Amino acid sequence: MLSLDLFAGAGGLSCGLAMAGFSPIFANEINPVFAETYKRNHPNTEVVVDDIREICERNLKKSLDLEVGELDLLSGGPPCQGFSINAPVRTLDDERNHLFRDFLRIAETLQPKAILIENVPGIVSLGKGTVVEQIYKKLTEMGYSVAHRILFAGHYGVPQMRFRTIFLAIKGKGERVIFPEPEYNVSAVANFSGAKELCYKIPALFAQNLLPQTSIWDAISDLPEIDPGNKAKKCNYIRSPQSDYQRILRKDSKNISNHICSKLGKINLERLKYIPQGGSWRDIPFELLPNGLKIARRSDHTRRYGRLHPEGLCSTILTKCDPHWGSFFHPVQDRVISVREAARLQSFPDTYIFYGNLTQQYAQVGNAVPPFMAKALGEIIIKMIGSVNAQEKRFG
Repeated sequence: MLSLDLFAGAGGLSCGLAMAGFSPIFANEINPVFAETYKRNHPNTEVVVDDIREICERNLKKSLDLEVGELDLLSGGPPCQGFSINAPVRTLDDERNHLFRDFLRIAETLQPKAILIENVPGIVSLGKGTVVEQIYKKLTEMGYSVAHRILFAGHYGVPQMRFRTIFLAIKGKGERVIFPEPEYNVSAVANFSGAKELCYKIPALFAQNLLPQTSIWDAISDLPEIDPGNKAKKCNYIRSPQSDYQRILRKDSKNISNHICSKLGKINLERLKYIPQGGSWRDIPFELLPNGLKIARRSDHTRRYGRLHPEGLCSTILTKCDPHWGSFFHPVQDRVISVREAARLQSFPDTYIFYGNLTQQYAQVGNAVPPFMAKALGEIIIKMIGSVNAQEKRFG
């Protein structure tokens, strides 16, 4: 199964799709450091570092020696800053919200068997649904059946509070588009537009047939203690895997890379003394709170300055694991989670190494699609492609 990844970042989507059986033959990423990480982890993939608007779709088709319709999957996540519910302005005038058109421009030339577009939940309500309508309109005109859902990473074994909007399209009008069903019994509060209609809700009757949720401790309990600020490139495992999740992510890994984090300032170390596992800024004495939180309502900012609970889920991994924005304090050590711990909580295997400085490494992990979620999507896409191919042979 051949795939092509646009807006590829460090390669989380390609990593998961490869687990499902896809072989990425081409990737495009504008950030050279992110592209370096992608290339080193996908050495057999042609990686082009450039603005997608500068890529000629016809030259791309020729250079890859692809016939129209030969590519199995075109995937990618157009930059989402303008869509995010955290963005100060959400407007169609933001040029970043139009990059999906370049994605579709390439899709129109290659005519892949399937298309996957991922983005933040905020894309659903952007422009009162205008962006979603445009995506549907264009894909339908190109001869695809299309559907979208908001998927929760926890349903696919990722120990994290992360939601993503997923568009899937299959070549052929009237084809049934399906999404991967939840595999793990875990729930989360989805506080955004479209949550009720687009998110899976697990009926109590079926919950007992699902796997138990993957916890933070399932993900990181085997990793050794570290000294914040130590920039050692590698360290050794000192414990055997403590969970199936760890066994899977440690496969073929001889040592640990990216297990580093920055030092906390004196004031944050003082605040940490008062924060229990699962606790947050509410546990910090008033006089030690940041000024902004001194005037906050107790119902607001529920996860800021949080210490992770071993049996719980992590906050959405952001491009900065800054305690001011979420629960990023380690469950038992007085520090923020390391890059490797963030990668584990995103479901990256330990063999996947991130390059660049510490800030860039965190950004790459935070921007990525969790590989386990991508794997589930890849498996369902292969199933749909197989179903379409079988029908064509039957009636062709």
